[in-house]
Amino acid sequence: MAEWKAFYHNEDDDVDGEGEDESGGDYKSTGRDSLVFLVDASREMFIKSEDGELTPFDMTMQCVRNVYTSKIISSDKDLVALVFYATEKSKNPRNSFKHIYVYHDLDTPGARWVLDVENLRGEKGAQVAADTLGSGKTNLCEALWCCSNLYSDIKLRLSHKRLMIFTCRDLPHEGDSERDRQARTKAGDLKETGVVIDLMHLMKPGGFDVSLFFRDVVSPPEDEAELGLQLEPCVKLDDLQKRVRAKEMKKRSIARLNLCLGEGMNVAVGVYLTALQAKKPNAIKLYKDNNEPVLTKTRMYHTQTGSLLLPSDTKRAQVYAGKQIVMEKDEVDVIKKFSDPGLELIGFKPMDRLKLHHHLRSAVFIYPEEEMVTGSACVFLALLKRCSERNVFALCKYTRIRNSPPRFLALVPQREELDDGHAQIAAPGFHGIFLPYADDIRTLDTPQLPKASDEQVDKMKEIVQKLRFKYRCDTFENPVLQQHYRNLEALALDLMAPEQIEDLTLPKLNMMDQRLGSLAEEFKDLVYPADYNPEGKTVSKRKPAETAGGTEKKPKLEMSEDQLRDHVQKGTLGKLTVPILKDACKQFGIKVTGTKKQELIDALYEQLAK
Repeated sequence: MAEWKAFYHNEDDDVDGEGEDESGGDYKSTGRDSLVFLVDASREMFIKSEDGELTPFDMTMQCVRNVYTSKIISSDKDLVALVFYATEKSKNPRNSFKHIYVYHDLDTPGARWVLDVENLRGEKGAQVAADTLGSGKTNLCEALWCCSNLYSDIKLRLSHKRLMIFTCRDLPHEGDSERDRQARTKAGDLKETGVVIDLMHLMKPGGFDVSLFFRDVVSPPEDEAELGLQLEPCVKLDDLQKRVRAKEMKKRSIARLNLCLGEGMNVAVGVYLTALQAKKPNAIKLYKDNNEPVLTKTRMYHTQTGSLLLPSDTKRAQVYAGKQIVMEKDEVDVIKKFSDPGLELIGFKPMDRLKLHHHLRSAVFIYPEEEMVTGSACVFLALLKRCSERNVFALCKYTRIRNSPPRFLALVPQREELDDGHAQIAAPGFHGIFLPYADDIRTLDTPQLPKASDEQVDKMKEIVQKLRFKYRCDTFENPVLQQHYRNLEALALDLMAPEQIEDLTLPKLNMMDQRLGSLAEEFKDLVYPADYNPEGKTVSKRKPAETAGGTEKKPKLEMSEDQLRDHVQKGTLGKLTVPILKDACKQFGIKVTGTKKQELIDALYEQLAK
């Protein structure tokens, strides 16, 4: 029975905490991401700044809520926890720590959690926090110890463990050197177990000095692409959310491969997706009586005997030139394999040879993997610098996994870019542009259209110049997805109505009219006739029927017996439409009880085989 169970795998079955990533042809087991918010609940967190901005506690709760909703939508299996320290009341496993309040245990976030955090926002939220939590003594060592217990109580495999500390106090223990030492020691123990500790410090009067205590607590950046410890505190909510978004999710490569630069010269690189189309999740089918999920099972049966088939009972076939080519599964696998996974350098080309219409799909990002091959980063950056200076791209053959077809990649160099706060906004690496094969390129026969006059072209240039704006794709959200999740959120949280969204894809007509002025009318006068009405509707005239009784009848399709027998020999009866098959059955006097296509085909096979 084990072999049957292994073959007939349920499509809805999923092993919690386990998955497989393609890593240079090898399968690497991964688990769930986990994130713990460790929030300071001292009195200083509830004091507003002089300019009337949000309190540090309110900013933190807004950020936590955004992460919760983001996890529910994009990473519903990740684990999140919310822990307060420096509280008056205590609530934690076994109640072994004082002044530590575990608000949410390490688990997958849900609608109730979002509502709980929502209740902690604003002035009413501050009052709820004061009644529920209170403000008490600070012992960061015990807070870190409590977070360590949350991780150790989880039985699932965790691939990435991150702890974020939100506070506006740079001396949490107010100069108590013994507690500072204990906290640093416990933070070191956590970092040795693989927990990444980040500091999300907020503005306080007099400034926040990370060198006094937290510099020794926070984890160093994992690689050059990480932001690392930011010296300047967050003043606004947008700054805090930006830092949290940069840290909350582990960057995973879809493949870790060798980039072959020549015989005996290999560099290890990781392949990352920079853009992936966001889609609405598939609906889960439930049984109507008890709302239990319905499992989908796939079985293969013999068409004549009805017996259940094993994997060894099936073969693969494809029709070529009227002949059925039959192959075993192992033969198909051998045919699929062209080369081992990896990137092979073919040569270099000037950047002007790369055209916009060459982009087949969203590009991938290539970054060195120093852990796999020592010295990869040095060689990779030297290649990147040289390609950037000479304004060329590297042409490579790319095979992501075994049995996947090879593709041509144009590696376009990108130098590192930093913003005013010295935070990285563009990592150094190559963008892999997928190039088409000769079979993919189509030759279009463009129709000959009348050419515009110079005056019309100049007028259109003025219009284009007036309507130009700075476009960034990351500033436009998909309105369909936003409305979908707003509706789900309203249903899950029992809201009276879903939150209204702003459709940023709609053109701003009033602003466009103000910018254009009379240009639009001038262009219309130059191009269109005087009686042209752009809002007028053209009514298509209906063609009169040939007969006075009604519409024209379609000619009846007939097929000779020789043509049908030819289709039977080639096995191509399935390519004929149902009306043609019905007419063929009537033509040969075949009585068919059903109207399904397969029944018509079987009846014709039986008749013509006599």
